[in-house]
Amino acid sequence: MNWYSNAIFYELYLRAYADGNGDGHGDFAGLRQKLDYLQWLGVDCIWLLPYYPSPLRDDGYDIASFFGINPTFGFLEDFRITVEEIHRRGMRIIADMVVNHTSDQHPWFIEARRSKDSATRDYYVWSPNDDLYREARIIFLDTETSNWAYDEHTGEYYWHRFYRSQPDLNYDNPKVRAAMLEIVQFWMDMGLDGFRVDAVPYLFEREGTNCENLPETHGFLRELRQVVDERYPGAVLLGEANQWPQDLIPYFGDDDEFHMCFHFPVMPRLYMALARQDRSSVVDILEQTPPIPPNAQWATFLRNHDELTLEMVTEEDRQFMWEYYAPDPKQRLNLGIRRRLAPLMENDQRKIELMHSMLFTLPGVPVLYYGDEIGMGDNVELFDRNGVRTPMQWTPGENAGFSQTHPSNLYAPVINDPIYGYKTVNVLNQQAARDSLLHRVRQMISTRKSLPILAQGRLEWLDELPPEALCFWRTTVGERFLALHNLSDEPFDLYLPPGYTYTDTFNPEADPIDHTITLPAYGYRWLMAE
Repeated sequence: MNWYSNAIFYELYLRAYADGNGDGHGDFAGLRQKLDYLQWLGVDCIWLLPYYPSPLRDDGYDIASFFGINPTFGFLEDFRITVEEIHRRGMRIIADMVVNHTSDQHPWFIEARRSKDSATRDYYVWSPNDDLYREARIIFLDTETSNWAYDEHTGEYYWHRFYRSQPDLNYDNPKVRAAMLEIVQFWMDMGLDGFRVDAVPYLFEREGTNCENLPETHGFLRELRQVVDERYPGAVLLGEANQWPQDLIPYFGDDDEFHMCFHFPVMPRLYMALARQDRSSVVDILEQTPPIPPNAQWATFLRNHDELTLEMVTEEDRQFMWEYYAPDPKQRLNLGIRRRLAPLMENDQRKIELMHSMLFTLPGVPVLYYGDEIGMGDNVELFDRNGVRTPMQWTPGENAGFSQTHPSNLYAPVINDPIYGYKTVNVLNQQAARDSLLHRVRQMISTRKSLPILAQGRLEWLDELPPEALCFWRTTVGERFLALHNLSDEPFDLYLPPGYTYTDTFNPEADPIDHTITLPAYGYRWLMAE
């Protein structure tokens, strides 16, 4: 079994995690101070959001140089030392690689817009008009009205699938493809264990298509995988493509493209199932998910650094989710919801634990988002997606233990409301309380990692149950694991499948369970069957 198949990934925003030099911004020095915590939690692989030089119009996804570190976060030597410290603790680290576009402040684009004959003009996609590729959807409907932006310097339009400050690279140019492979090798040589590859469906454009998931994209991904496999065995490539599962299968290739891909459509359906107290949305999407190559894995998550995207649901379901989880228009963004897990669960620890239990027991490699393990809140008054990127809450002390600077110098204010404020919700308090959310999540992580069946086991649903019961087997040859989840606010009795003796994996020394079990409201159980 590959290392990533039974791993726990942990996404963190470097700027938000820990400030090591007292300037109000998180950095590599601060991260190093918190590695023991991540090891204690049970994290196997840290995923870093972009740390490259950037004007930060899109929180670092607008890269101005691929070969450096944003000085706010440190220097290349800081990066190297941090990677060494992570590896010394038996953990791994991957980073975001933004392959689709650059910042408009990148030297390539600055040179490209000087003249139609410039050396890097063909590094980007240009047109004398904005009529091409009309079938391509606009992703950021709240800020952009076209995928073309007019450049006054040369009187032509350049192509951008995201913000106009992020011009798309031209992957029909072999120099661009070679440059991106060189960048990957630079960071792998610095010690990275892989990449989360951002926005992969959009690399090529073809008239008469929606400019997504084109065959040429897979040709480049096979080149990328070959370089990584040959030169950096054991490294992992995690693909980010917000697509339907059947459209994602080609991104695994014949075990020659991505090792892992995010399964985006599962995530909103977990929330939908809980809101409706009905498992059908989760069952339906997983039954629609085709098999993947034997060495591949799905990556699953509850929240991340972006809005909770509702692109992969029907318009009717989207309206339901907005009304249920984001009644205030401030809580909505693009086609999604800009709230963290705990506020979405109304700060009900039972619901938060239940969501984690489904994440850890359904197929896929769990990817946690920093702060969700303690139930951090959000700040919808902050711009765009910044409301879910606030400073990590370490202690009840000043600045939540994130930084020693004056609060006015923080890159963003710490959460300080009566429910989710740092004086109540923080790592220090929860480490001291054995029944805290943090300890429950840590227990789930430890138990999951002790059960390889949760990485490899086949999924089998329990039928003939009330709709609020999300219950399933995970099976391998000779082993059976039973996961039970109550999506409702009322307890119910459940008759376990006969012919087995059941052991509670959270309490294996307890007496075996008979064939009747009561699941409390929002309750869950993990059972091994013998």
